[in-house]
Parts: sequence; C-alpha cells; structure tokens
Amino acid sequence: MDVTQIPFVEHVGIKKNAQGLLELSFDNRIENHLKTIHASAQFTLAETASGEILQQKFPQLANKVIPLLRESTLKFKKPAEQSIIAYPSITPEVEQKFNDQFTRKGRAGIAVNVEIRDVDDTISCSGTFNWFLQAI
Repeated sequence: MDVTQIPFVEHVGIKKNAQGLLELSFDNRIENHLKTIHASAQFTLAETASGEILQQKFPQLANKVIPLLRESTLKFKKPAEQSIIAYPSITPEVEQKFNDQFTRKGRAGIAVNVEIRDVDDTISCSGTFNWFLQAI
C-alpha cells in the first residue's frame, strides 16, 4: 500500500521526496496561528512514516495483519518554518524481538522512532510510535 494514497495523508499534502522519504511541504493550508507548521500536521507526517517503515521492514505481513497504533509520544523541539521530512527507524534489537514474538504468537508490539527535520536538517520534533500487529 502506498501510504501517500491514504485520503487523510493526501489531504494534508504528504508526498515522497526524491530520496523516497515522506515530506510535507510548507504551505499556508497547514499553518498554525504562529505561521509555522501545525503540530497535528507534523504528527500526521510522523505517524504515517512510522507505519510505512513497518511495511518496508516486514513486507511478508502485508494484508496478513491488522496494525493498530496503541500509543505515541511526540516532543516538539523547534517550530517548523519550512518543509519537513520524516526519518523513521527501528533498531535491529527491536526488529528481532518483534520477529521472534510474532513468529511464536501471531501478534506482537513494536516501537518505531521518528525524527521530523526541516530541509536544513533542524529537528522540529521526535517521538515514538508503539504499534500492535495481529495476524488476521
């Protein structure tokens, strides 16, 4: 599934950049009252990137699991005043633990870390998205 085709993601304006990363261009449609990118738009970019990395890391689970976002934390560090890019990551240890548990039980939780940086590489926010995946 191409996450940029999800109606809400499309509505917000998230697209893939030339490097294949999810990006949100600065636009007055997503501004807050301070003329910076609204926190909810940044959250949408981060959450979408966390789901996409799960698809990339575990393609064998496509259409075979129900993924649910259980919990998330996002810490805002600097106002986003220009286009922003999501950098999701899963540590090898977390990936292995997930694989082991999912193989044994048909369900498992996994934490995805995401940094949101602007085009000058300044971090605007970072957080963790805890997903639960269960076999259908």
